[in-house]
Amino acid sequence: MSIRVPTVKKLDQTVVNRIAAGEVIQRPSNALKELIENSLDAGSTKIDVQVKDGGLKLLQIQDNGHGIRKEDMAIVCERFTTSKLNRFEDLTGIATHGFRGEALASISHVAHVMITTKIADSPCAYKALYSDGKLIPAKPGQSADPKACAGNNGTQIIAEDLFYNVPTRKKAFKSISEEYNRILDIVSRYAIHNSGVSFTCIKKGSNVPDVKTSTGATIVENIRLLHGSVASELLSIDREFDSLGFKMTGYISNANYSVKKMTFLLFINHRSVENSSIKRAIENIYAMLLPKGAHPFVYLSLEIDPKNVDVNVHPTKKEVHFLHEDRITGAVCDAFQEALENANHSRTFYTQTLLPGASDPGERVDIDADNSMEEERPQAIPEYKYVRTDSRVTTLDTFVFKPPAPQSSGDNGAKDMDTDDSSHLSVETVKKPRVEVRLTSILQLRKDIKKQENTAVTNILSYHTFIGCVDEVLALIQYEQNIYLVNYNAASEELFYQIILHEFCNMGHLKLSTPISIRECLQIALAQSDMPDGLQGPTEITQSITDTLISRAEMLSEYFSFDISADGNLVSLPMIIKDYVPCLHKLPLFLLRLGTEVNWDSEKECFHSFAKELAIFYSAEPPLNQDDLLKVQHYIFPSFKTHFSAPNSLKKHIKQVANLTDLYKVFERC
Repeated sequence: MSIRVPTVKKLDQTVVNRIAAGEVIQRPSNALKELIENSLDAGSTKIDVQVKDGGLKLLQIQDNGHGIRKEDMAIVCERFTTSKLNRFEDLTGIATHGFRGEALASISHVAHVMITTKIADSPCAYKALYSDGKLIPAKPGQSADPKACAGNNGTQIIAEDLFYNVPTRKKAFKSISEEYNRILDIVSRYAIHNSGVSFTCIKKGSNVPDVKTSTGATIVENIRLLHGSVASELLSIDREFDSLGFKMTGYISNANYSVKKMTFLLFINHRSVENSSIKRAIENIYAMLLPKGAHPFVYLSLEIDPKNVDVNVHPTKKEVHFLHEDRITGAVCDAFQEALENANHSRTFYTQTLLPGASDPGERVDIDADNSMEEERPQAIPEYKYVRTDSRVTTLDTFVFKPPAPQSSGDNGAKDMDTDDSSHLSVETVKKPRVEVRLTSILQLRKDIKKQENTAVTNILSYHTFIGCVDEVLALIQYEQNIYLVNYNAASEELFYQIILHEFCNMGHLKLSTPISIRECLQIALAQSDMPDGLQGPTEITQSITDTLISRAEMLSEYFSFDISADGNLVSLPMIIKDYVPCLHKLPLFLLRLGTEVNWDSEKECFHSFAKELAIFYSAEPPLNQDDLLKVQHYIFPSFKTHFSAPNSLKKHIKQVANLTDLYKVFERC
């Protein structure tokens, strides 16, 4: 049995046009956007819109632009007829809103269209009806040619029964009110951007317009009229970037204003468009300033060199592509960041009670441009919102805790690693001028720390109040109204690494009462490790690492206060935090890792990897006894409050476990 193969045939032109129209005119607001842009291209200063049933029954727009010549009315609704484009190459310099000549054609394929137009030199206006892109007579048997009539300069376009011949499209719309709200959004956007043009939008049969702006209104006045109170919280943006070939202007809300959903009015070369990357970047900036779930108002106009913009990438022209998008987005974000940082003159802050000699919690502090303070008396703050701790307070147990006193030991330290760590050490205090570090490698490593900083986590650790150690790894702290669980093993490692780089060349010395043999320590480490089969035996490894450390003893002493004698004995360790003594049972493995993990051949990598290994050695990790836990509380956590920049990687080691407001409400019910 033979299989019937369908033949390929050319679609009827009416079907082709209707399919194309469905791409360009997806809903009434799309049709209106195209018509508004045509009116603006015609030089209009007054645009009136009238709507019935969300634009599905009636969509009427009237302007006072230059109008359409009678000779052009025959083809004005045919596809690809336009006065704005002659050659394909003209797209590289397009400066108008429209260019393809599909707007009126598409509307005429899905609606009944009537156009009334008059140019300044014409004694009268002309009216014509259109269907499927062609002139049609008003009644059967009559001529389809445009008819003379009375009319004002400009053009009036009426589209009735939108999607009358596409019933599935018409049924897909959820509600008439939703479609009308979309129309109001389009009119409002163009009314704000075109401050010299008067816009009106009204429902058919209503006496009061929903949008009405005047010709002389400014952008800010139109924003106030259409969006309300945000106009009082706007910051002006006006920057030009010659290197990227674009200019930006606009108005953005400051940190005092927020709404549940972001209002983002974006215009590129005066066309209302969408751009997810720019929007997402702006949201990320405001996420650091506004409460969770709060969003800003942004009106942004970008004028980009037309040759860098591809306008022909979307049927409804709601998206465009342009060169250097990442760099332009970055420049926009930098301008936003700068404007917001310089806008603290209008920011309002609220103070809360602090324990030592605190002021009234009801005081409001308003910081103006001169940083002077004016006090007012607002409503009292609810009791459950008080923060009852102050991270700056010194508690009594601070004075009770004292570090164990160093004791002398006559035995070799390498054979006595299980005794108290402090018994091998004595603190040597030497007054010497602070060395200013100018090594490029160290300065770059410090910059790398700042680049990776997570400001929110830094604030938590910088202004925390210590609650207590939960176990050998975790501790509880309070920041503002929240309680966090911190992995202090991971946090302390990063802390020591940063202090080592910050105090490079300036650390004190922890002198060993009896020098420790590096070779013996390495033998202990090798005996405890499962060494893979290799060419070198334990003796060769021990000698190789010892020789490496001895050959670099001068550098280690000068930069890290890590002293090694000529015969291979460890004389002193660096004092990274005053009075803090590392766990010496970790010393053998630390010395072994100096030979296997440190890159001794590259200056920057050498400093980085050595500082990392030193930080691991000093970090608080199990097993910890009671004295070690006290060191965590009194030495490590206080050090987080000075010169510490928490990296993004530390965020996963800090978890919020409770909120004091919620806890207060729970206990209040008990």
